Amino acid sequence: MDKIISNNILVARSKCYKCYRPMSSCMCSYVNPLATNAKFIILMHPKEFKKTKNGTGHLTHLSLPNSELLINVDFTEDTFVNSLINDSQNLCYVLYPGKESINLNTQKIALNGKQLVVFIIDSTWPCSVKMLRLSKNLQSLPKLSFTHTKNSQFKIKEQPNPFCLSTIESVLTVIELLHDHGIEQIESESFEHFLAPFNSMVNYQIECASRLKSEQVRFIRREK
Repeated sequence: MDKIISNNILVARSKCYKCYRPMSSCMCSYVNPLATNAKFIILMHPKEFKKTKNGTGHLTHLSLPNSELLINVDFTEDTFVNSLINDSQNLCYVLYPGKESINLNTQKIALNGKQLVVFIIDSTWPCSVKMLRLSKNLQSLPKLSFTHTKNSQFKIKEQPNPFCLSTIESVLTVIELLHDHGIEQIESESFEHFLAPFNSMVNYQIECASRLKSEQVRFIRREK
């Protein structure tokens, strides 16, 4: 019995170094890789890297073979980022809302034979503002945005407003719009399965919270 308990504790404490979640709640088996023509660069704030229970940046990276994940706050001197931006064969954008951003719902991107590279800032809104302010190279890039009317399914995390999305939901929306523009050629079934690891993660956390609440109620002493 002691051995079984020890093994369970060991599994609970160990970490999967692909999805960066505890092994007891690894979501890798739910990942459905989606091949894209566009290259996605996920710029993750260090605080997001530490979120082992509800971070979606790692799941996004695992789901996109044509993606890279970088961790930092200021990317001004990042050699890899600068090599992508300075490559004349690339057409680089940063996903960030603003009056001057290209709204993919109503505007199309003219690739002119170039490789589309989309930088995704993976952080909270206050942190993303800081990351963009510090990263001078990203400031010079044109911005992309989209109009989304669906509520996020990130039920375990309170969003700043009803239409804010998690990183993986935002990337899916971008890919869907690029597909509508003819830049991506993806089967609808692939879109349907893209959020599987995200949905499984949310359901797992809800189940854990529900179980914990049930156990707390069970051990409350009745007043005499």
